[in-house]
Amino acid sequence: QVQLVESGGGLVQAGESLRLSCAASGSIVSINVMAWYRQAPGKQRELVASSTSDDSTNYADSVKGRFTISRDNAKNTVYLQMNSLKPEDTAVYYCNAGLRVRWNTRINVYWGQGTQVTVSS
Repeated sequence: QVQLVESGGGLVQAGESLRLSCAASGSIVSINVMAWYRQAPGKQRELVASSTSDDSTNYADSVKGRFTISRDNAKNTVYLQMNSLKPEDTAVYYCNAGLRVRWNTRINVYWGQGTQVTVSS
C-alpha cells in the first residue's frame, strides 16, 4: 500500500522559514509528479508547487521567489522550502503524488494527510 508521510509543519512568525517534507513509500515503480497543495479556511485548495520527473518545476504566483520545491528520487521524497513566510500562507498543506505501482500500470494519484502551517504576524 502506498503511503505519503508528511512532516515539517508548525507555527512560525512572519518572515521565518519552514521546510516541509513528504516521503512516499510502498510498491512504487516510478513517480511522474510530486506536488504541494494548500487550503486555507473558506477557500479552495490550490496548487502551490509541483515537480515532474525531469525536475521541471511550477509555482503559484503568490509563492514565486519565496518557496522552492525539490525532490530526492532515491528516497521518493519531495520537499518544500518556505522562506519569508507571510500570514496569508497560513493553510493546511497537502502532499500529492502521481505515480505508478506494481499492480497498476497507469498513473495513480495519492494524497498525504495534510500538515498545518500557521504564520503569525
